[in-house]
Amino acid sequence: MGPGMNVGFIGLGAMGQHMARNLHRAGLLAGVWNRTVAKSEALASETGCRVFASPAELAANCEIIVSCVSADDDLLAVVEALMPGLRAGTILADCSTVAADTARKAATRIAAAGAAFLDCPVSGGVEGARQAILAIMCGGDPETFERARPVLEVLGKTIALMGPTGAGQATKATNQILCAGVIQTVAEAMAFAQAEGLPLDEVIDVLGKGAGSSWYFVHRAPFMARGEFPAGFRVRLHDKDLHICRAMAARHGAVLPVVESTIDDYRRLLDSGHGDEDISTIFRLKTPLFATRD
Repeated sequence: MGPGMNVGFIGLGAMGQHMARNLHRAGLLAGVWNRTVAKSEALASETGCRVFASPAELAANCEIIVSCVSADDDLLAVVEALMPGLRAGTILADCSTVAADTARKAATRIAAAGAAFLDCPVSGGVEGARQAILAIMCGGDPETFERARPVLEVLGKTIALMGPTGAGQATKATNQILCAGVIQTVAEAMAFAQAEGLPLDEVIDVLGKGAGSSWYFVHRAPFMARGEFPAGFRVRLHDKDLHICRAMAARHGAVLPVVESTIDDYRRLLDSGHGDEDISTIFRLKTPLFATRD
């Protein structure tokens, strides 16, 4: 990108740090800001990028800002912190997962500074962020989307404008419902296969090529087979997302059984200290279904 098209990145969590690295490799990353300064400094020492003292300073030096934070309140706080440095024409492309209404609030606030907002939630997990193959679903103005597209193409493989502001988040909510159903099914199937005494690695290899396969089966059933659940998509974050889905569905007068049962299961996992494990840890709740009964 030419002069004045520097990209700033906010939010160096499990996903964000890889996304920022990919922007650096593409020669686009001007600098970063993160609430925990140590993460910014670590990335700066690795890449040579600038550590901005505040979101406002970052905004004053970057025409496109990419953010990836954990929750709705975090995004709104970042937007407020950006405001003093925002200039007309700046784009905030937010890759967080938040409610569609929160995206619309952020867009309205950003517009007050003459800047533009895109909700750009992503799917693909830590692996997708690392490999720059994320699916990025966007909501906003078509012109803003086209201006931001070269940056988004550095971060993901599938980039689509789904509609006006909030449509990206509504699409991501749809994805999170899919994830809930699939991880439940994969866990039940693996618990069944284990109870039947099948060789789990071979089950994964054979059924991974069958009609019932999915990304979660191929990539997360091995976690279940090993009984190890390193964080890819943490339980506490998916739980937060499913509460967003629940609230959005309620506006239509709908209760979604898969969402409700998964929230119930996650409450048990959170209460027993598994909230920072990958969502495949739901397998822990499926194996007892096959306990021998007298």
